[in-house]
Amino acid sequence: MKKVLVTGGLGFIGSNWVNRFHNKYDIRIVDAMKTGSNLLNLKYDSIPVANFDIANIDPDYLKHFNPDVILNFAAESHVDRSIDNPISFFDTNIVGTAELLETVRKHLPEVLFIHISTDEVFGHLSENDEPFKEESPYAPRSPYSASKASSDHIVRAYRETYGLKVIITNCCNNYGPQQYEEKLIPVVIKNAFNGKEIPVYGEGKNIREWIHVNDHNDALTAVMENGKEGETYCIGSGKETTNIELVTLICDTMDEEYPKDNLSRKDLITFVEDRPGHDFRYAINSSKIRNTLGWNAKRDLKTGIRSTIRWYYTFWNI
Repeated sequence: MKKVLVTGGLGFIGSNWVNRFHNKYDIRIVDAMKTGSNLLNLKYDSIPVANFDIANIDPDYLKHFNPDVILNFAAESHVDRSIDNPISFFDTNIVGTAELLETVRKHLPEVLFIHISTDEVFGHLSENDEPFKEESPYAPRSPYSASKASSDHIVRAYRETYGLKVIITNCCNNYGPQQYEEKLIPVVIKNAFNGKEIPVYGEGKNIREWIHVNDHNDALTAVMENGKEGETYCIGSGKETTNIELVTLICDTMDEEYPKDNLSRKDLITFVEDRPGHDFRYAINSSKIRNTLGWNAKRDLKTGIRSTIRWYYTFWNI
C-alpha cells in the first residue's frame, strides 16, 4: 500500500481527498490547524494527524513515516483575506513551501512531491480569450495568486537545482462539502437559508470555471498514480458560468429543495462594490490530463450544487 503524506489534510480539498481514498493508501496528515482546518472534516478516526506547520515539520516524523508521496494541499487560499493581510499568505504559501521543500531535500530526496496549485497564477482572461493551459505565462493579480505563483516557481527550482521529483497541478475553482464558510458558495447557501442579503461583487458578470472537489481529487489521484515526474497538469471541468448565474442557480435550487414562506431567494441578491483587482474570467484547458491520463470530470454543476446544498443543510442542522 502506497504511503501518502497529506499536508493541509484538514482543509477543504485535502480532507475530501483523505475521506475518499482512506482505504486505498496508508495516509498521514500534517496540518497547522489554522483558518479553514477542521478535525470534524475527517470521517475516520483512524487516520493519524500531526499538528505541524509546513515550515516546521519534524524531520524525524517524516523519516519515520517515510512516505512515497507528499500531496501538498497546505495553503492560505482566500483572495479577500489576502487583500486584507497579504503577509500571512506570503509566510505560508511562499516561505512555508520553501521550508517544506528544504526539509524534503535534506531528509526525503526520493519522495514524489505533488504541489496543488491554482489557475489564478495565470492571471485572468477576456471573454473571448482561449483557456489557460500548462504553457500559459504567469501573471498573478492578487496577493493570493502571487503567493501561489511564487510557490510553483520554487517547486520547479527545487527540481532543476536539486533533482527533487515534483509534479504541479493547477486547478479551477472547487466546490462541494466541507468548504470553509468564507468562500462564495457556502456564503450564498448560508445567507439564503437565513434570509440574509446575498452579496455579489459588481454586476456579477465575472466568469469562473467550477469543478466538484471529488472530480479534482480523482484527477490528483490519477496524477499521483500515472503522472509524469516534472510535468504540470491543468485540471478543469470545461464548464464556465458567471457569478450571477451561479448565485441564481443556488437560489433556485434552494427554493425547490427547501421552500420558505413563498420567498424567492433571488430577492436576497445584493450587488456590492467590486473588490480591488477582481479577475474577470478564469478558464482551463485540461486536454493534457484527459488525453494522457484518461481523467474526465464527471459531475455537472447543477447536480453538484444540489448535493452540496443538501450537505450544508445537514451539517448546519437546519
